[in-house]
Amino acid sequence: MRTTLELKGVPELILEKSVELKLARSKTDALRMAIFALNKEFNLIKDIEMELVERKLKKEEAEMQRKGIKHLSEEKALKKYRWTIWS
Repeated sequence: MRTTLELKGVPELILEKSVELKLARSKTDALRMAIFALNKEFNLIKDIEMELVERKLKKEEAEMQRKGIKHLSEEKALKKYRWTIWS
C-alpha cells in the first residue's frame, strides 16, 4: 500500500526527532515503528502471521474463482511426485 502523508506541527517534530536521535533511519521507518507500537499497545492483531496467511489464502481463492480454476485434491496434486515420495 502506498500512502502520501503531509504532517505538520508536533507529528512532524516527533518524526524528525526520531531520525535525529537515530531511533529510526527515516521518517518512513519511524512511522512503521509507530504502527507496530500501536498494535502492541492495543493488541489489534493478535497473531500477525495467521492474519497474513488468511489474507493470502482469501486473495488466492478470489483469483481462482475469477479465473474459474478449481481446487486440486491432495491425491491429484501429489500424483506426479508419488514415485519420489514413496520410492
